[in-house]
Amino acid sequence: MAVIRPFRAYRPKKGLENKIAALPYDVYSRGEACAAVKGNPLSFLNIDRAETQFDDSVDTYADAVYEKAHDLLWGMIEKGVFVQEDKPVYYIYELTMDGRVQTGIVACASVDDYQNQVIKKHENTRADKELDRIRHVETCKAQTGPIFLAYRANDIIREILVRTKKEHALYDFTSEDGITHRVWCIRADGDIRAIGSAFSQIGQIYIADGHHRCASAVKVGLKMRAEHPDYTGTEEFNYFLSVLFADEELMIMDYNRVVKDLNGLSEAEFLTRVSEIFDIVSQQKNCVRPSVKGEVAMFVGDTWYLLRIKEAYKNDDPVDGLDVAVLQNHVLSPILGIKDPKTDRRIDFVGGIRGMEELERRVRTDSAAAFAMYPTSIQELFAVADAGLLMPPKSTWFEPKLRSGLFIHTIG
Repeated sequence: MAVIRPFRAYRPKKGLENKIAALPYDVYSRGEACAAVKGNPLSFLNIDRAETQFDDSVDTYADAVYEKAHDLLWGMIEKGVFVQEDKPVYYIYELTMDGRVQTGIVACASVDDYQNQVIKKHENTRADKELDRIRHVETCKAQTGPIFLAYRANDIIREILVRTKKEHALYDFTSEDGITHRVWCIRADGDIRAIGSAFSQIGQIYIADGHHRCASAVKVGLKMRAEHPDYTGTEEFNYFLSVLFADEELMIMDYNRVVKDLNGLSEAEFLTRVSEIFDIVSQQKNCVRPSVKGEVAMFVGDTWYLLRIKEAYKNDDPVDGLDVAVLQNHVLSPILGIKDPKTDRRIDFVGGIRGMEELERRVRTDSAAAFAMYPTSIQELFAVADAGLLMPPKSTWFEPKLRSGLFIHTIG
C-alpha cells in the first residue's frame, strides 16, 4: 500500500511566493527561459534552468550550470528568501483555471513504491532527459519540481481538504497566466496521521505528469542508498516531492496532431482512405470539436470534418482502444506513413491549451492536416497503467501546470 508522508519543506517567505513560483522547467526552450527570468531574479526558473545565468557559449548541461543552480538555491535559503517548516507537515495546493478548481496534497512519495509498482507509470522515459534532472537533484541536494500524481478519491482525505480550506490560506496569488494558486498547511497531528493512514489503504498511485522527474528522483535515491549502506529507509532521499490529486479533481485536455503532408495523396484520395475507417458525420467551414470518445475532428483544405470511428475498428484493449491509438494505427501509420510518431518529423503535437485556432493556423502555414482529439480520460490512464502498458506518445495534456519553487524537498 502507498506510503505518502509529510515533510519539512523549504517554501517562499510570505509575500515572495508570486515572484518565486515558476512554470515547470521543461515547458521552455533555452531562449524562452532566458526571456522569462529577465528582470526577475527571484523566479525559481533561475534555479531550475540555471543556464539562464550564462551566455550561449556555456553548454546547457555544463557542470557550471548545475553548480550555479546549487549556489542560487542555497544562497536564497541563507538569505531567508525560503523558510523551512518547523515540523513535517502536508500542504494543500489548490489551482483555479477559468473558474475550475482542482485541489491536491503536497507530500513525499516513496522510492520503494515506485520500484514495487504501487506508483504506476504510463509512459517510457528517455535517458538523456533523466540525466539532466539527476544531475540537478544531486548537485542541489534537493528536489525542486513536484511530481504530479493521481489516486482514486478517498472520503477521509476529501473531508480533511474541505475542512482545512475553510481556514486562512498560507499563500493566495494569481500568476501572470491567470491561474490562481492557494496553499494551506495541514499541521494538526490528528489530520497528519489520518492522511497517512488513508493513503496506506490505497493500493495504487498513478503518475499523471512528470515521468522524467520521477524516474530521476528515484535513481538519485537509489544511488544515495548505495552510498549509505546502513540506511534505515527513513532518510529523505528515500522519498520524492509530489502533489497528489484525486481522480475527481482532474481534467485532461486534448492533445492534438498536425501532419506536414498527405504522403503523396490528393485531398480527395486521402478523404476516401479516411472514410474507410471513420464515418464522416459532417463537414463545414466553421470549427467543430469532437464531443464523445470515438470522434475526431479533422481540418484539411480549409474544411472541418467530424469523424466517428466505425464499429469494426473499435477495440476494448486499454491501449489500442484509445482514440489516439486508433488514429495512429489506422490513419497516421498505414495511410500517411508515420510509423513512429516519437521520431518522425512529419508530425507535430499541439496541446489543447493552444486552442482549435492553432490547428487552423498550422494547416494554413506549414501543415497539410490537423486532427483534434477527444481528451483521454483519467480512467483510461488508470486502465493502461493497471495493465502494465504504456500509452502512445502525447496522449494526455494536463492543465493547469504545477508551479516549481513553492515547495522544496531537501535530501542531503
